[in-house]
Amino acid sequence: MIDRIKALILGGGSDDGGTGGSDTGANDLRVASVALLIEAAVMDGDFDDAERQVIAGLIAERFDLEGSAIEDLIAAGEEAVEDSHQLYGFTRVIKQGFDVEDRVEMIEMLWDVACADGVVHDYEANLVRRVAGLIHVPDRDSGAARKRAMMRHNLER
Repeated sequence: MIDRIKALILGGGSDDGGTGGSDTGANDLRVASVALLIEAAVMDGDFDDAERQVIAGLIAERFDLEGSAIEDLIAAGEEAVEDSHQLYGFTRVIKQGFDVEDRVEMIEMLWDVACADGVVHDYEANLVRRVAGLIHVPDRDSGAARKRAMMRHNLER
């Protein structure tokens, strides 16, 4: 698992010669998605329980996971964030692995994490805007995703 995370971060991609493993590709997408969610959570300098719970709920729903699988994926995401100092490796995997609707959903998930503690910090908003650009989500769709997330969290614009 550690080698897969390093390959993902460093852009090594799949170690199957490009032939295959849908399970490997799904795992890369999961780790990249969770790493971006964790990146959003730590942007304000505090990865609190509210943000951790939101991330757990989002990945449980998005990837149909339960219990220890959620915690393992969060741990893998945390490790990936610690080992990487750039977004490109994660966003590349997302851009290549998700269709347009999934990428918009990813941006909405990032806004959900940014809203989790009741305040959207400038750093969090900046991160989501950068990710939206890197994964080719139009401003209009990103703005609509932000509005939906803020309404769910009872935040004003």
